[in-house]
Amino acid sequence: MNYATIKWTDIANGEGVRISLFVSGCTHRCKNCFNEIAWDFSYGMPFDETVENKILEELSAAYIAGLSLLGGEPLEPQNQKGLYPFIQKVKQKYPQKTIWCYTGFVLDEKMGVLKETEKNTPYTKELISMFDVLVDGAYIEELKDIRLKFRGSSNQRVIDVKQTLEKRECVLYLE
Repeated sequence: MNYATIKWTDIANGEGVRISLFVSGCTHRCKNCFNEIAWDFSYGMPFDETVENKILEELSAAYIAGLSLLGGEPLEPQNQKGLYPFIQKVKQKYPQKTIWCYTGFVLDEKMGVLKETEKNTPYTKELISMFDVLVDGAYIEELKDIRLKFRGSSNQRVIDVKQTLEKRECVLYLE
């Protein structure tokens, strides 16, 4: 897995000051995507142990609320495989820090996996269960609304993952 960039102090992609990891690779190809350069799976730098350790070290700062995953597309099957062991480490080391994930796929709230069944892997369900907030749905230019918090278009949902998985119905984190 490659990553396009890391923002070490980001306030736009989740609550509080966060570290935002932008992975490379996306098959959605949303019209007017803000990060089109990251569509290519080979773009950027390898997400290796050195990068993982740097993120884990930086997450220790008291002012960092958590980690946000963006892209590209974090939940592309090949990115799930790369992110799964890393997110396990983050949750083990920093259970109090929140993890937000932005995906163009749609959550099947009853099953805890993606509605796009061909994108589910052996990692999908467990990976999603480690997120605190999932912003799902493709960006749709015609539904763009700059008044929305933490999302670009009105079709996207900001989901409380823990509550949703417990109730097996969508519980929004933000309206």
